[in-house]
Amino acid sequence: MSNIIVINILRFIAFFLVQLLILKRLSYGWEGFMYVNVLLYPLFILLLPFRTPKPLVVFLGFLIGFFVDLGYGTLGVHSGAMVATAYFRSYVINWLEPREGYNIGSSPNKEDMGGGWFIRYTAILMFTHIFIYFCIDAFTPVYIVGIVGKTFWTFLFSMLLLLVVVYTLNPKK
Repeated sequence: MSNIIVINILRFIAFFLVQLLILKRLSYGWEGFMYVNVLLYPLFILLLPFRTPKPLVVFLGFLIGFFVDLGYGTLGVHSGAMVATAYFRSYVINWLEPREGYNIGSSPNKEDMGGGWFIRYTAILMFTHIFIYFCIDAFTPVYIVGIVGKTFWTFLFSMLLLLVVVYTLNPKK
């Protein structure tokens, strides 16, 4: 088995366990405007190598979302948001592509692409994920003000944690 496959299997397990055992308990508020749910598990999809086929990325997004749904007791909220995030990932990668293109063996991380590129990439996809997550959770446009508020606060705390994790653990593959 390839080293990159082993790394991503371990990353899948680690993000799932951290989300379920630690971050699930860090939710702040109770269904009000200020409800914050810190999400780190989307980082698994964001760190997959560029050469990962889109159908596999979408399947892995569904898989991690499904397991998080099982742990949270939600029915399809996390998996739906992860499938959408995994689907939009290739479009964001193409949109942010540098003039010289991507190195075939590189991954979307701060080491290969630079800190500015990585922050833009993760911010776009994390915001998309969190907004879709709360839209699926509310399932009606009536609560758009609450959805935007929850998206803002969850995005802020999730991005802070994501950047702390990425800059301290320094994932290179």
